[in-house]
Amino acid sequence: MYLCEILIKKYFEEVTLKMLSYIHIVSIILTLLLVIGVGFYSVRQVKSASDFTVGGRSISTSLVAGTIVGTLVGGASTVGTAELAFKYGFSAWWFTLGGGIACIILALFLAKPLRFSGASTGPGFLAQAYGREAGTLASIFSSLGIFLNIIAQILAAVALITSMFSISPSKAAFIAVFLVISYVIFGGVWGTGIVGTLKVILLYISMFVSGLLAYRLGGGITGFIQNFPEFPWFSLFGRGVSKDLAAGFSLVVGVLSTQTYLQAMFSGKNVQSSRNGALISGMIIPPIGLAGIFVGLYMRANFPTINAREALPMFILQYLPHWLGGVVLATLLISVVGTGAGLVLGVSTMLSQDIYKKMIAPQASDDKVLLFSRIAIIVVTALTLIFATGNMNSLILKWSFLSMGLRGATICFPLLGAIFMRKQIRPKVGIWAIVLAPLSTILWAIMGLEFIDPLYVGLFVSLGTLILGSLILKE
Repeated sequence: MYLCEILIKKYFEEVTLKMLSYIHIVSIILTLLLVIGVGFYSVRQVKSASDFTVGGRSISTSLVAGTIVGTLVGGASTVGTAELAFKYGFSAWWFTLGGGIACIILALFLAKPLRFSGASTGPGFLAQAYGREAGTLASIFSSLGIFLNIIAQILAAVALITSMFSISPSKAAFIAVFLVISYVIFGGVWGTGIVGTLKVILLYISMFVSGLLAYRLGGGITGFIQNFPEFPWFSLFGRGVSKDLAAGFSLVVGVLSTQTYLQAMFSGKNVQSSRNGALISGMIIPPIGLAGIFVGLYMRANFPTINAREALPMFILQYLPHWLGGVVLATLLISVVGTGAGLVLGVSTMLSQDIYKKMIAPQASDDKVLLFSRIAIIVVTALTLIFATGNMNSLILKWSFLSMGLRGATICFPLLGAIFMRKQIRPKVGIWAIVLAPLSTILWAIMGLEFIDPLYVGLFVSLGTLILGSLILKE
């Protein structure tokens, strides 16, 4: 009898929760049409490669925030956070908490020098300080790091799509890649900014409703305490102090080192717009993670045998009114797609501005640079599809944290050095740091030495190279 109850419950969890009503479908379609309409509007703003990459440097505060939040808050911040909370509890908060801290640092210390530099990319800014070779190498390693995070977004989109429809993960991945291309290939940074602003509004409503409902259904703090022991479920260090601190730290250095967020600083119509956009982002990102945590904990308490990755979409299907559930599911899908699209745009911008325009075809016309940017978007997403289909069972946030670590090792200290200590750091030393730090991070990760996070290794090598190399050359 007990075995029958388990089988019935498992069937309910895996089949019944995935059923969409016609109201769900209509609501999803209408929400997607609204976003598509806004996306097509953004095409009207693009008349040159500069418009595509940095919005002609005329982006307002709200669109700067829309670009940052619309990219940073995606599958890892919603589906991935609920997944990690389902397994470990409050340590899942580090992704959005670290992202918020990074945005505030970006606003207070980096917005002004970045906006005044006239650069279009982070590696382009490094090239001003350390030479063209440094910019090219930074583009390569940074693009690789961002590529890993695009894989995370595709995996999150697969979890959403397979939760809503009875299709295979490989087909869901193909749909996700198609949506990413459609999101950004026409409007560029205007598309990520305008659609990102709409996405932020819809996402906040969606996650607030879901998180509040999960909190109430779970009986509030008292109810959750009754279901879970204090450790590890209510600790920010439930997976271990070193591991969780590294996760949060990787978000900070990763955001400060990622083309998409630096691109938002380059795109502001003035320093104030860039700074205020980053500050707003820093304040509104962390609460989204809390909503995902309460959903993950509630689903763990009531449906412990489900796939952790499907905790958030299953909660929405089961507990929200169908019309609202459709809006929320569409918003989550847009959120995942938007983050993937923003990251793809960052890679495309670096490839077109730092490699194609400066190394392959310096005399290329503006139209050819714009065409190359769009072709790069298609190529990058196609490669992402190949990697994602081969890693369907991997943890979403694992890819995100590894991505942040690789980007941070490549860009973070050379960028800070170029801003605050340009006269003290020799160009040759900057190039050494840009090469040695990411290589050491990759090698450490391959060796599987988990007692020190690869991020720390890369940053230590980067900082040590900059300091010792400058001292040696000075002597």
